[in-house]
Amino acid sequence: MSVARIPQDCHFIMTHDLVILGAPASLPASDALQSAIRALVPGAPVTFCADTRAPIARIAGVTDSPALRAVAATFAQQHRVDAVLVDSTRRLADFKLVAMDMDSTLITIECIDEIADYCGLKAQVSAITEAAMRGEIKDFNESLTRRVALLKGLEANALEKVYEERLQLSPGAQTMLRGVQALGLRTLLVSGGFTFFTDRLKARLNLDVTRANTLEIVDGRLTGRVLGEIVNAEVKARTVAEVAAQFGATPSQAIVMGDGSNDLQMMAIAGLSVAFRAKPVVREKASVAFNHVGLDGLLSLFRDA
Repeated sequence: MSVARIPQDCHFIMTHDLVILGAPASLPASDALQSAIRALVPGAPVTFCADTRAPIARIAGVTDSPALRAVAATFAQQHRVDAVLVDSTRRLADFKLVAMDMDSTLITIECIDEIADYCGLKAQVSAITEAAMRGEIKDFNESLTRRVALLKGLEANALEKVYEERLQLSPGAQTMLRGVQALGLRTLLVSGGFTFFTDRLKARLNLDVTRANTLEIVDGRLTGRVLGEIVNAEVKARTVAEVAAQFGATPSQAIVMGDGSNDLQMMAIAGLSVAFRAKPVVREKASVAFNHVGLDGLLSLFRDA
């Protein structure tokens, strides 16, 4: 398989690293993969790692350019790895806050879709969810209101069933959280989902702050309404800024991880944005995209010292 190459004169300013990340099955890198990686930026120093907790390879001292990004994207698709560019001068410890979306980011499911399954409306609700996350429904408040209204009359114990039986953490979530917490970074879970789930995840994962929507429950059943201000894209971005300030940081010292269009505003104000298994519109705008590795890929982006 032919691999495009970047001419040497495209990396004369040594400011970035091209980091190749793979799932554990990809490690250690085969001889063929190592040769293909070396060919990406001829002459640039390459470090390979056989540790499954670390990147496959780091190509040091390259210049960010549209040509390099295009070649990296093609390479990543061909080899089913993630190839991301990061500022070689930054370190993970330079950041102060990691802010995460919940549904399809920190966890693998969309909670509202699974709740709807208990009243036979999963397909209908999922269609609205997908359209909203792709950005086809511009008004998140409207999309959430429409979906929650369909849940009217459902017994509230369905929420517990979703949490106990269907909610799973995304690959690498716990490892990522332990890693950033060990470095002293604070954590924020900010979600267009529901407090029933964020409250439990806060206790389970030792998160610092959570914010989400509150479902109204009367006499043990959902009323089909949301209480208070809806956590939409604007509220998410505002929350990131407020929580960063609470911990003595600026948004530029925050890492924001998300997957849908509702995450774009908070990702835009962050110092680093990570698109995780994300919709195309989010991958295009994020600093880096993880399509194959788990959330713990974050721990491998930057050099240790």
